[in-house]
Amino acid sequence: MERVLSQDTKNSNTASGSESDRNDELISRLYDVALDPTRYEALLDQWESVMRPLRSSDSAAHNRASQGAFFTEHFRRADAFLDNVGPDVDPNEVFLAQFDKAAALLFGPNLGIVGLNTAAIDAFGVQKSQRVLDLPIDEEDAAVLAEKIARMLRETSPDPSVFRVRSKDLSQIIIFHMRQHLVEGAGPVVLAITSHVGWPDNFSALLVDAFTFTSAEVDVVRQLIECASIKEIAAKRGRSVDTVRAQIKSVLAKTELNSQVELVRLVLSMMDIATYSSETNLRPRLISQGFGALEARPYQTIFGQDGRRLDYLILGDPKGTPILFMHLNYGLTRWPASAEAAAADLGIKIIVPVRAGFGNTDQVPKDRNYIEAICNDTIEVLKAEGVDSCPVISLSSDFMIATHLVHFHPGYVTAILACGGMMPNSHPEMYERMDKWHRFILASARYTPKLLPFMVKAGFHLARRIGQRGFFHAVYGGSEADISTFEEPEVFEAFVTGSEVAFAANADASTAFSRQLVHQESTDWLDKVTELKNNNLPVHFICGLQSPEVHADTLAFYQTEYPWVEYTIYEDAGQMIFFRHWRDVLEILQKYLPK
Repeated sequence: MERVLSQDTKNSNTASGSESDRNDELISRLYDVALDPTRYEALLDQWESVMRPLRSSDSAAHNRASQGAFFTEHFRRADAFLDNVGPDVDPNEVFLAQFDKAAALLFGPNLGIVGLNTAAIDAFGVQKSQRVLDLPIDEEDAAVLAEKIARMLRETSPDPSVFRVRSKDLSQIIIFHMRQHLVEGAGPVVLAITSHVGWPDNFSALLVDAFTFTSAEVDVVRQLIECASIKEIAAKRGRSVDTVRAQIKSVLAKTELNSQVELVRLVLSMMDIATYSSETNLRPRLISQGFGALEARPYQTIFGQDGRRLDYLILGDPKGTPILFMHLNYGLTRWPASAEAAAADLGIKIIVPVRAGFGNTDQVPKDRNYIEAICNDTIEVLKAEGVDSCPVISLSSDFMIATHLVHFHPGYVTAILACGGMMPNSHPEMYERMDKWHRFILASARYTPKLLPFMVKAGFHLARRIGQRGFFHAVYGGSEADISTFEEPEVFEAFVTGSEVAFAANADASTAFSRQLVHQESTDWLDKVTELKNNNLPVHFICGLQSPEVHADTLAFYQTEYPWVEYTIYEDAGQMIFFRHWRDVLEILQKYLPK
């Protein structure tokens, strides 16, 4: 590709020939990566040759700013190219694709259809840009449905609505299960999942496993979903009306519901989950499903005070003593299967909020402080689970988030176990000691933050292109401990399953990743660390000497600079120490749990 340089740059007499050559080569690498993310490491090496001199002393700040300004336009163009890697995708279509068998529609302003899946096209014979009143349903029912949707668009509420309508020829009842959905940059829409739905292949077994339904009760539930009356069910099954009523009563008791409407709502929601198969490439799922020993865990969903969707997982013992787990920028929401089972045996309830911009959790608007917002989100999740205080396990740089959580919401955090924890990078040599991938990203977040989003986005594209194993080996190749940890079968399953919220094709967390790192590296949060000391909050760093991010010399600096922190250090571990020594972490956790 022809490189386009500014006229000022071409005519500049201030830059040396060698510097100009390096810049030209870097720009070439930049566009190479935009067109082919597998060339990422070549860009990394070239970028290091330019940035290393600029990190050498604080007096070079002006030069760093000048370099950043020089490259910004090229990064902007390359970012536009990167966005075009692969086919263009309508975000509404990506969102609706999760409803594999249910006919699902999105209604936007003016009651227009702004999105619908194939099942809805087949069921209703409508297309995008048509309106609610164009649906083939009874005119009176259509008018009421339109008013309900209009009200849901006006009012911000997480509450779903279930509404039954008659088809145009009055031969069929159709259920609309509706809730508000927020589309970033486009405002609210109403998602409608209808009873034009196929019965998923494994759904009967799912109901039997979940609620111990009998086969007869499953059949009754299926006919209720298909809008059959009790008399119609009795006639189809050759049973009396009283028998069917008794079966429905049994079903409601087993599901702990009070009405058939609640039953229909529950079953339709479960159908959304059941439409996923282990082979599907659509991510993130509505259920966290491993492929080996990990048990399936459904994502819980609430809506924050600002109307944004917040997802989270509950691992371990759902009725146990709560702890908060922070999943790092890679979205490591799952523990190894043995670790989750051990936590359950110890009576520990693990609450894992899915961070804003990851998975199905809505992004934080650009004009809001990202770190403060995700701290607020975390408290919303804790409140939803009835938790008013608990210890925190953080991974690596998430210690920064834990410190802010204590700052913004005093009293909720009782202790912090920072696995592979990272303090503020207060000295240039801390970056120099890092392995090249970590130095590349973290130093860029500090010195050229405007260029970071492209770099992170390219890294995410690379991870999807070469797979998580290839990506992890590239990033952590300098840490034998981290590589061997990753290759443990249970750890590998936990990484791949958990990180769906970050690396899935329709779960691009690169923006959230960048926003967190920029805050972490370009703002001073040392005062938040000092707050922990002043409040006598227990802080325990559990670290490995083979971390590619926190070098052994940097860790020694921590011990001198922050002597009030307790340290447990392993020679055979790296940044992913939690996944290697989770048994020891659980043992250490015991002293921070309420007696």
